[in-house]
Amino acid sequence: MKHWIERVFESLLWNSRYAVLLAVISSIAASLAVFWVVSVDVYYAVVHLFGYADPSLTEDARKALRDGTVTHVVEVVDGYLLAAVMLIFGMGLYELFISDIGAAHGSRSSSKILIIETLDDLKTKLAKVILMILIVRLFEYAVKLRPENLIELSYLAGSIALVGLALYLTHASEGRTGEAADGASAVEPSPAQPRATPKH
Repeated sequence: MKHWIERVFESLLWNSRYAVLLAVISSIAASLAVFWVVSVDVYYAVVHLFGYADPSLTEDARKALRDGTVTHVVEVVDGYLLAAVMLIFGMGLYELFISDIGAAHGSRSSSKILIIETLDDLKTKLAKVILMILIVRLFEYAVKLRPENLIELSYLAGSIALVGLALYLTHASEGRTGEAADGASAVEPSPAQPRATPKH
């Protein structure tokens, strides 16, 4: 009786992972919603730009339209990156808790998106995309910024330097991870390789 209750409880406990499907569906829905909203914004931005060639526009009005367009493009990139984060998050949760996505493993692009075997892999992929969102957001503020003194210009230069440092550390960590994996594969002997016999 005790073993039966234990088996039933463990089965229920293991099947409770399907609750993750709520997060998966919600993440995919949020991703599609952000894609739709940003795409609609792009459409209206392009339609609005048809007036840029109007000869009656003053130089100041044309410059304001150009600056606003650049800022809007940065916001669009930011929105698409956020949608990509939600998409990767949803698919990553599904692969971690439910099952591998069979259709993805038959695609060449899956190696660039869905090599997620642990929570650390998922966090690493999300961290990279979030870092890009922060960089794009900083660029958006930098476009609008008009430094009025040396201190504000120094703050802007310092923020750019910190962004470069963050990108360098990210690539450096990827290099160390790849070297560690290569070293581990080189140390492990091949099962098919015969061992050398000592010479007498």
